[in-house]
Amino acid sequence: MGKMIYDADVSVTFDDRVLAHLQQVIGAKLRRGEAFYFGWKDDPRSGDGRTTIWLHPAMSLRFKYAGSVPVELNRAWLDALAVSADSNQGLVLVPEPGPRI
Repeated sequence: MGKMIYDADVSVTFDDRVLAHLQQVIGAKLRRGEAFYFGWKDDPRSGDGRTTIWLHPAMSLRFKYAGSVPVELNRAWLDALAVSADSNQGLVLVPEPGPRI
């Protein structure tokens, strides 16, 4: 389980696979100078609520992976996350699409 640390105040744990996909989508938007919301469902151990943050290129953001092996990215999932990030609601963690049959 890796962590995304935002503005040294918010630290959230995600599976390394999820984190790698989020890093790509968030990084693409921030490189373009775009600010946006990112929301997720909290772990039941921390209250089972929701958290939303405002991501802005000027804020400090760090991705810390538990493992040392890079993750193979799923293009369909990146596309789905990017569509979400471009919406009025902002980026939300959608399930990874399964293999196409």
